[in-house]
Amino acid sequence: MSSPATAPPPAANLKRIVAASLIGTTIEWYDFFLYGSAAALVFNKLFFPESAPLVGTLLSFLTYAVGFAARPLGALVFGHFGDRLGRKKLLVVSLLMMGGATFGIGLLPTHATVGAAAPVLLTALRLVQGFALGGEWGGAVLLVSEHGDARRRGFWSSWPQTGAPAGQLLAAGVLSALTALLSDDAFTSWGWRIPFLLSGVLVLVGLWVRLSVDESPVFKAALAQAEARKADAVVERTPLVAVLRDHWRDVLIAMGARMAENISYYVITAFILVYATTSAHMAKQTALNSVLIASAVHFVVIPAWGALSDRIGRRPVYLIGALGVGAWMYPFFALIDTGGFGNLVLAVTVGLVFHGAMYAPQAAFFSEMFATRMRYSGASIGAQFSSVAAGAPAPLIATALLSDYGTSTPITLYVVAAVLLTVVAIGCAKETRERDLERVAGRAPNTPMAPSGSAAGARDTDADVSDARTA
Repeated sequence: MSSPATAPPPAANLKRIVAASLIGTTIEWYDFFLYGSAAALVFNKLFFPESAPLVGTLLSFLTYAVGFAARPLGALVFGHFGDRLGRKKLLVVSLLMMGGATFGIGLLPTHATVGAAAPVLLTALRLVQGFALGGEWGGAVLLVSEHGDARRRGFWSSWPQTGAPAGQLLAAGVLSALTALLSDDAFTSWGWRIPFLLSGVLVLVGLWVRLSVDESPVFKAALAQAEARKADAVVERTPLVAVLRDHWRDVLIAMGARMAENISYYVITAFILVYATTSAHMAKQTALNSVLIASAVHFVVIPAWGALSDRIGRRPVYLIGALGVGAWMYPFFALIDTGGFGNLVLAVTVGLVFHGAMYAPQAAFFSEMFATRMRYSGASIGAQFSSVAAGAPAPLIATALLSDYGTSTPITLYVVAAVLLTVVAIGCAKETRERDLERVAGRAPNTPMAPSGSAAGARDTDADVSDARTA
């Protein structure tokens, strides 16, 4: 299972690498989710005050969606340079970009001060956030996947995934504390800026930890092989070209797999702040507290789902999550409509537990699909391009459906449709649990794929064949 180059590193070293990836992804997701929460709670009043409440919320979520539009570009740029220069360097850049943009949002003038320029500036900084996050995810999960023990790759690589609920937990926690301590007027006037400005401190901590880890040994070995091929006058194709030529099917599978995971997550955690406060007539504090509690459970279950994927495979665990989310959507809204806090917490928590079954194996699953010298590009493109069609418009579509129909039924059907797409994608995928990351490669010319589960299908005998072909 593990070649000498991919043998498990010392436990202390691996834990430090996991911690560096987790802290970085937590900060990045804190910044990203903070914007989503603020978009649901105050940005409609501060940056679109002349619109009706739900229309203002729609416009606010539109700027939220713009960040997703920039994520594919970030995936392309960071993926290219991450496959050429290394994972660590690009992760430092992404952290600085995200933190700087978030800090800048905390300093922005509002519509009352500069008029129409306010939402323009907000949108520009949101684009920077999206660009940075588009490059963060792939590098963070690869740094752990390529360092870790192959037999427990699902478990270890799921830890950077916990950065999402940790970031959500941190963002919701800060906002919840502020809304509890401040009056509505004080929070709307200046209190909302505090969590954005706190990002500057968090980035310094994350930067210190992230600079302390080493580059992936798998990447170092692949880079040395590429340099040797250059010495032999073999021209190496760019990572993007190699991915689209050798792994286009895997990219499509990754995109389809992300549909239910991405859409359900933003309906459960971002749109819920709108639905609970408008349709169920709950207080903002109540809605935030429910997300806070559910995110804590989400953080705990992700590594458990990751460990299960090491035992039974990535595909079965992913399907449990997708089918579970689809089945839960109707009771999810029914529980919220009761208006009870306990029911709200139950609805969000169960939804995120099922989401975790998709999100946990995703890091290992996508990493195992691609060859080393195109892995950053392939995993990032597959993950981030789907976010434009999935996570980006999810709160926007859900809010529009609620505005038009006044009921949660169309929103439930919307999530179920996404689940069907994901089930088809996972059904077309091959199980990757047994693959050796050092041996995964693109197909050589005129060489058919070996059957799923065979030794040849799991481990290509020529490391990074696709990298060695002449452009």
